[in-house]
Amino acid sequence: MTETSSLFEDLKRTRDEIRLQIHLASMEARDEWNELETKWENFARKAQLKETAENLGEAAEELAGEIKAGYVKLKKALVEK
Repeated sequence: MTETSSLFEDLKRTRDEIRLQIHLASMEARDEWNELETKWENFARKAQLKETAENLGEAAEELAGEIKAGYVKLKKALVEK
């Protein structure tokens, strides 16, 4: 499994966990979720292109970092409830 595939699977798993909890979340958490969903869709498209391309690129790696940081923040906020 490539590093990008591993990152994709890790983000997907975290996303799925949060999605199960989001229906109980506050409006602020839902707004953040919606923003992260937009970034996720962008990343997922780029990650799928990675399978046929040589390099995902620095922009997609940065975006993945932003998504991961957002998921960690949101997951922590949901656990603290």
